[in-house]
Amino acid sequence: MNKQVLKQLKSLQPGDLVKVSWLDASIGKSLAGGPIDVPVYSYGIYLGLLGKKSKHVILAQNTFRYSDNIFDIDYTAIPAGWGISVTVLRAGEVDPDTARALLSSFLQGRSRTLKRRKTNHAKMD
Repeated sequence: MNKQVLKQLKSLQPGDLVKVSWLDASIGKSLAGGPIDVPVYSYGIYLGLLGKKSKHVILAQNTFRYSDNIFDIDYTAIPAGWGISVTVLRAGEVDPDTARALLSSFLQGRSRTLKRRKTNHAKMD
């Protein structure tokens, strides 16, 4: 990971509104001659740097508040090694308590989603 990007990530606080500039993976055919580098700009509320095998920048892009501490979140997970730069657009856009609740809802939602994938299919005759 780029040392400058790592330094920028370490300076972020959950709840900051950020812009992450990064290069997405390329998909195409060899005869198409498309670009290899696909620049992307993602905007959102920084929730943290998460991942076991590979760290990802987690941005909440849309949040749906169901109760005081329960949110549903549309998010983007950007591999940290793909980041070119991170810009804080507004520090503390979301207060620390709400940022913690967003992260908690994100983590709980991921856990429920992973558990739901295990299904028992009935045998059909």
